[in-house]
Amino acid sequence: MRARPQVCEALLFALALQTGVCYGIKWLALSKTPAALELNQTQHCKQLEGLVSAQVQLCRSNLELMHTIVHAAREVMKACRRAFADMRWNCSSIELAPNYLLDLERGTRESAFVYALSAAAISHAIARACTSGDLPGCSCGPVPGEPPGPGNRWGGCADNLSYGLLMGAKFSDAPMKVKKTGSQANKLMRLHNSEVGRQALRASLEMKCKCHGVSGSCSIRTCWKGLQELRDVAADLKTRYLSATKVVHRPMGTRKHLVPKDLDIRPVKDSELVYLQSSPDFCMKNEKVGSHGTQDRQCNKTSNGSDSCDLMCCGRGYNPYTDRVVERCHCKYHWCCYVTCRRCERTVERYVCK
Repeated sequence: MRARPQVCEALLFALALQTGVCYGIKWLALSKTPAALELNQTQHCKQLEGLVSAQVQLCRSNLELMHTIVHAAREVMKACRRAFADMRWNCSSIELAPNYLLDLERGTRESAFVYALSAAAISHAIARACTSGDLPGCSCGPVPGEPPGPGNRWGGCADNLSYGLLMGAKFSDAPMKVKKTGSQANKLMRLHNSEVGRQALRASLEMKCKCHGVSGSCSIRTCWKGLQELRDVAADLKTRYLSATKVVHRPMGTRKHLVPKDLDIRPVKDSELVYLQSSPDFCMKNEKVGSHGTQDRQCNKTSNGSDSCDLMCCGRGYNPYTDRVVERCHCKYHWCCYVTCRRCERTVERYVCK
């Protein structure tokens, strides 16, 4: 006997609540936007993959931002893969956007990192685009109110962090503010982690200076406020990932809040990444839980870190192989002014997990 449509719909809804399906980072599929798509007309917005209706509307009203947002999506992919290259979970599943596996669909520690990095990256890209003059709606950031210090003067073009944060949050948070998309607990978790990403971006704003003076004496320096590179923000967020707090959705007063599972006497800190569901160890391939496993992953025999053969291979052992490396050698400086080098080849031993 066939199940009635109402029963099927109820089961699908229950499954959505259990897995926490959300459209929050599906916009990272913009990384696959064809170069031939110029994004100079509003009708192009509906051709973009992974956007909810609110993001399509933002695209139409802020069309000039879309090239920057596409760039941000590509930078998230690179920064995440780079940050986790030495871990069992190496962020490879992010390439599946918008059709993620459960490692990113559920409220895991890994999804916490990706939400935070995505929020930071889009604001970072917009702030930098303002500085480089790529966006007509913004320019350099404001001159800081505090004195720059002895021998320094404010000048140059600061990264426009305030505009980046404003427009970045509007776009990246839009899916979490749509009604009936996953559980309230997952929405709160993802909004919290997105804000942690923006906080990490704020913390990366630093004073940068350029020297002026006779014969490079640096008698005076022109300074401005600039953001660190996204890879540095990703490294900060990875540290927070490693110390992330597991939370539960619990009543506090008249509303439910996220509170630490083991320390529910205190509220969640604004600076910490949080997650709702524990992750597998990612040792064995299991697509049901979003694990690609570590078989054939390269490991470091002499390391004591997460890339060590003991940890990466989960105790299964590893196989050695030899690799030929070609590199520059015997370089010689010629006056004036160039360098010539020879090409040398050497054999190195590498290891992959069984």
